[in-house]
Amino acid sequence: MQHPHLKRFAVPAALAAVIAMSACGTTEEAGDGDKAASEAGPVSVTDFLGRTVELDAPAEKVVTLEWAEVEIVASLGVTPVGVADLEGYNLWVGGSVPVDDTATDVGTRQEPSIDAIAGLGADLVIMETDDEAHIAAIEEFVPVLVVEGSSENDNLARMKRDVDMIAELLGKTPEAAALWGELEAKIAETAATIEAAGTGDLPFLFADGWVEGDAVSVRPFGTGSLVGSLADAAGLENAWTGETDGVWGLGGTDVEGLAQYTDTEMRFIFNNADGSDIFTEVLAGNAIWEGLSFVQNGDVYEMPQGIWMFGGPKSSEAILDAIAEVYAS
Repeated sequence: MQHPHLKRFAVPAALAAVIAMSACGTTEEAGDGDKAASEAGPVSVTDFLGRTVELDAPAEKVVTLEWAEVEIVASLGVTPVGVADLEGYNLWVGGSVPVDDTATDVGTRQEPSIDAIAGLGADLVIMETDDEAHIAAIEEFVPVLVVEGSSENDNLARMKRDVDMIAELLGKTPEAAALWGELEAKIAETAATIEAAGTGDLPFLFADGWVEGDAVSVRPFGTGSLVGSLADAAGLENAWTGETDGVWGLGGTDVEGLAQYTDTEMRFIFNNADGSDIFTEVLAGNAIWEGLSFVQNGDVYEMPQGIWMFGGPKSSEAILDAIAEVYAS
């Protein structure tokens, strides 16, 4: 699937690169895959909560309750039979790894439908720690795997652990190794692109935002966020050094808080998947915003839509493609 270009504001020239993403799949015929799974025997992992999750055979019918794990399962070549908030997934994540309507929507991520899950006859349900209150009810019908989902300490190592756990229970360990190899190659490619452009000394600030009453809230992504971890691996410095939430690597500030960057030359990248236009329309005419050097220089970039900032390897590749495009411009 082809992504739209990043939008650079206050600059007349369009950015040049197009981000192409596709899901990682398998070349096995469906019948052969089913036969291989049935002959593979039991599979077992210790999940993030320290629970042993054992299946008689690799899972073929999987329900996923958080979007990162939807992406990971689909990237390994298995279309989930059930997805929490399928429409939301394809809006926020599907630009990297779309999931078609053969999957059943099983409710929201906050309140999945236990009845809907039970009716799918699934082999496995995958959730993150935020969903663990649902474990007991779901395990009456189907085994549950709990992955970590995010870690400020090392989000890339955490992601690899999550991918490997999922792949083990799906009988997809070779696909997981290939998926991870592609991400490592993308990190190296992004670093080389930035080095060749000679722009790597410019820090970046990645943020999204929303309006509450008359106030604009800004959420910077710190070094421990997935976005920050990827940029750090590509050799970039994160301009946000303030406090973060301890799990997702997310900070909090407002327009006045951005005044610390008034004279800082850097690249500002923002997510506008919800169409709120905080940084292009809502803040237009705001004296603090308009006075920032990166705004005046036109170094403000919008991420392509459909890239999840909290996703798996394919979302991460898309993030890196976007960063490379920003720094090569």
